[in-house]
Amino acid sequence: MFVVDLTFDCYQDTTLENAEQAINRLVNALRFNGQIMGEEFPTVLKDGYFITRVMCPTNDAMHPLNNSPFVKHSIDKLHAAGLLAPKVKVIGQDIHSNGADECHEPSSYILYTTYVHTCSPLYCGDDFLPVPLFKIPAIANGDYKTLIKWQEDWQACDQIQINGATRCEFPALDEISNLDSDLSRRGKDIAKRVTCLTKKPVYYYLYRVGGTDKASELARKCPSCNSDWKLPESWFGLFDFKCEPCGLVSNISWDFQ
Repeated sequence: MFVVDLTFDCYQDTTLENAEQAINRLVNALRFNGQIMGEEFPTVLKDGYFITRVMCPTNDAMHPLNNSPFVKHSIDKLHAAGLLAPKVKVIGQDIHSNGADECHEPSSYILYTTYVHTCSPLYCGDDFLPVPLFKIPAIANGDYKTLIKWQEDWQACDQIQINGATRCEFPALDEISNLDSDLSRRGKDIAKRVTCLTKKPVYYYLYRVGGTDKASELARKCPSCNSDWKLPESWFGLFDFKCEPCGLVSNISWDFQ
């Protein structure tokens, strides 16, 4: 990912409140369009202009051709608040984050995330790199808010079960590992929607921990159709199970790896 500064110049008198609201509106629009990543976007006021620092999946993510209708609307709203459209300055590539998928036509996608990831939750099935969301058709209402909200909920559950310090641990674990949980149902619906839009298979990741022993783990059946789904060798060193008809992938329990 790339560190980017957005500079908002004032072309007429404005108030801090109006400027803040307009900038926040644009930042949210960009986030729900997959053009910027994360949840924290520090903004500073300096010599009569504002600078917001963001993380972008690619160095051209802020190109106007990637703007959604909501982003365009939010830029128009900047003018009403006395601000010009932001100047974009790419500071450089973040050395701690993932790169982005550059495949022109991925053969498939994987819906996958963890609590430590700030990148796109849609991965390329060819190189397992996160796919910038603006490179696929909008999922609903012109952007990817539904997908990003699912990612936030999945990551919250993952963080709770990893910490294991509250009574919420097991309900949170159930949400990310149970095929019939509310979170899984939402994720599968999103995967079907992306499949419909891209005409490419989308696999939904089911987290797996616990179990009795490694032998029983290796013999585990697909939780949807009860067929054999163990792969001869793991896919990207992470997914040990894959069911093509059901569009599911999973791992051998982390307890036995």
